[in-house]
Amino acid sequence: MICLPKALLPQYLKLLEKRGVPAANFAECIKWCRYFLDYCDKYADSISQAEQIPLFIEKLKSKRQSDLLCRQAAYAVSVFIDVQNQVDAAKQPNEVTNDMPKTASRPSMRQPHNPARYGSQYSEVGYQDKSDSPEWDAIMEAMAAEIKVRHYSRKTLKTYANWSRQFQKFLKNKPPEELTGDDVKAYLTHLAVNCRVASTTQNQAFNSLLFFYRHGLKREFGELRDVPRAKKSLYIPTVLSRPEIDAILANLSYPIDLVVKLLFGCGLRQFECLQLRVRDFNFDAGKLTIHGKGKKDRTVPIPDALLPELKIQIKKIGELHDRDMAEGYDGVFLDDAVEKKYPKAPMEFVHQWFFPQKNLTTVSENGQRRRWHLHETELQEALYPAVRKAKIPKRVTSHTFRHSFATHLLQAGYDIRVIQTMLGHSSLKTTMIYTHCVPVRTMKEAKSPLDLD
Repeated sequence: MICLPKALLPQYLKLLEKRGVPAANFAECIKWCRYFLDYCDKYADSISQAEQIPLFIEKLKSKRQSDLLCRQAAYAVSVFIDVQNQVDAAKQPNEVTNDMPKTASRPSMRQPHNPARYGSQYSEVGYQDKSDSPEWDAIMEAMAAEIKVRHYSRKTLKTYANWSRQFQKFLKNKPPEELTGDDVKAYLTHLAVNCRVASTTQNQAFNSLLFFYRHGLKREFGELRDVPRAKKSLYIPTVLSRPEIDAILANLSYPIDLVVKLLFGCGLRQFECLQLRVRDFNFDAGKLTIHGKGKKDRTVPIPDALLPELKIQIKKIGELHDRDMAEGYDGVFLDDAVEKKYPKAPMEFVHQWFFPQKNLTTVSENGQRRRWHLHETELQEALYPAVRKAKIPKRVTSHTFRHSFATHLLQAGYDIRVIQTMLGHSSLKTTMIYTHCVPVRTMKEAKSPLDLD
C-alpha cells in the first residue's frame, strides 16, 4: 500500500486538527488516503484526483462499506487533496518532488474545498456525474433543475437520476433526440422479465422515466399498453407487540434507544426523527412539531412517559452546544438558503439537532465548521443486533415502529382519521392498510344497533 509523502503528512495532520477532526481519528483518515492513493495508482487516467473521489467512493460502496464510512473517507481524502494543492500553489510551476507517489494527474490550481458535506439537500445525488454522452448529461441537468424548482426531496432526485442513468446504460448512450416510447417499453419489459424486479421497483422506474421524458426531453412517450406491469400485491406491515418493543429497547444503548422510543411513541418516519431540532419541542403545550414528507408539517402529542428523558436530552444538547461554541464551531447546518438568509441563526441553540452527530462534523462552503445530525446508518447498524438479541423472529426496521404505533392506536379504539392525521398521510387509503393488522371480531347474525352494548 502506498504511504503518504513524508513531506505532506505533518501538514495533513495539522489541517485535520484545524478542521475539527479528533486526534483519535487521524489514523483512520490516513488509512483512507492510502487506500485512495492505491486506487489512483491502479485506475489512473487523465482526470484529476479531485474528480477521482466519486469513483473511489463508488468503489467503496461496491465493497459494501457503509454510507457513514464512505462519507468519512471522502472527507479525509478531500482534506489530503487540499494539502497537495496548497503545496503545489507554493511551488514553482515546473518544480517536481521525488517523494510523490505515482497517481493520477491533479490540477495545478487550488480546487475549492468540497468534502462530503450536507450544505445543500441536493448534494451528492449522482446526477452531476458525467458520462460518455454530453447530450445525456445536459438532459440530466435539465431534469434535476425541474425537480429542484418543485422542491422535491433529495431522495426523489437521487431515485429519478439513478433510473435515468440506468436507462441510458441500457440504451448504450443512444442519442436523446432518437428516444421513443418503444425504448421505455423495452426497458420496462427487461426489468419485469429478465430482472424480475418487484412491482414497486418497476413502478418506481416507470414514474422516473415518465418525469425524465416530460421534463428532461420535453415530450411524452405515449401509452404503454403492451408493457408487462407487475401486479402490486397487498402488503401487510410487520407489527411488534409491546413486550417485543420493550425487549428490543432493553438491548439498545443511548441515544438509539431514545430514537426508537420516539419512532414508536410518536409514529415518526426515520428521517423525521433524526432531523428533529430543539425548537420542535413545545413542552408547555405537550406538542412536537414534525417536518414531514413533502414539506408538510404536523403536530403530535409528546408522550408523557418520555418527558424526563427528553428534558435530559435537551440538557445534554445544551452542554454540547456550549462546548462547540467555545471550540470555535459555527453551529449546525440549516436547510438550503436559510443559512444564508439568517447568518446568525446557526449559532442559536434552538436550531441545534435533537440527535447531534458526536463523531462527525463537516465544513460548509465558506469554511465554517458545522455539526450534523445522527445518521440513519448508525440507527440501522444498532437495531439489527438488538432485534437478534431479543430473539424476535420478525424482519424489523425503523419503519416497523411507525407501523406498530398506528396499529396499537387502532387496537385502542382510536378513529382511523385521527390516526391518519397523526401519521401525516394525505390519503385515508394509505392508513387503511393497518386495519389488516388488527384482529376483527365477526358476528354470525346481524343485530340492530339498539341491541348492541
